[in-house]
Amino acid sequence: MHNNHPLPTLSIITVTYNAEQVLETTLQSVISQTYHHIEYILIDGASKDRTLAIAEKYRDRIQLLISEPDGGLYDAMNKGIALATGEYVCFLNAGDSFHQDDTLQQMMQSIKGRELPDVLYGETALVDGKGHFLRMRRLSAPEVLTWKSFRQGMLVCHQAFIARRTLMQPYNLNYRYSADFDWCIRILKKAKTIHNTHLTLIDYLDEGMTTQNRKASLMERFRIMMHHYGLWSTVMHHAWFVFRLLTKPGQ
Repeated sequence: MHNNHPLPTLSIITVTYNAEQVLETTLQSVISQTYHHIEYILIDGASKDRTLAIAEKYRDRIQLLISEPDGGLYDAMNKGIALATGEYVCFLNAGDSFHQDDTLQQMMQSIKGRELPDVLYGETALVDGKGHFLRMRRLSAPEVLTWKSFRQGMLVCHQAFIARRTLMQPYNLNYRYSADFDWCIRILKKAKTIHNTHLTLIDYLDEGMTTQNRKASLMERFRIMMHHYGLWSTVMHHAWFVFRLLTKPGQ
């Protein structure tokens, strides 16, 4: 299967809810890709704005479009995984886009001559609402990625983490903010081959999270780290975080 493997199909899943302001950017980014082995799935949570009208304009390029109420982001993502048929799955949030029109082609080119890896990953650029580059993501992708890498935090953005569908289990819905962190670690634990594309894969719309949600998200991430890496390792890697929690009661 080395040099002559057929080009793998990539299932791209976009989850939307009232995303009329940002969806078109994402749709155009997907349909303009020069790599054509794509299955595009759009899971909408019964939007009340013009999200579906916008999606309808591109209906012939969307293989699967579902709109129904769901239990939130990760529930919708689980639906997407269950419906995907591609060899690899990539989540692209509404508002986010591939870095260039040939990003997926470059990504697949980077594995030429090798066996198809279990996971591919790359860098993420932060952009504003007009798609202008702001800066690279604060945490950059490590040269070599293993399941232990995430002890440092989520070094690879969820959207720039592309894995074989057969390795995927559903997101754990007990986590409201950081289920993607836990999900990536679980996939990395099972992955045999993990490939660094050395490419910027994603332009991530930097909207910022509310401070309240950021705190809840950090707490959840801490719980996930304790589950996977144990208390001692987690505290050692994140002593500053524990200190902040203890010294800022009620914040």
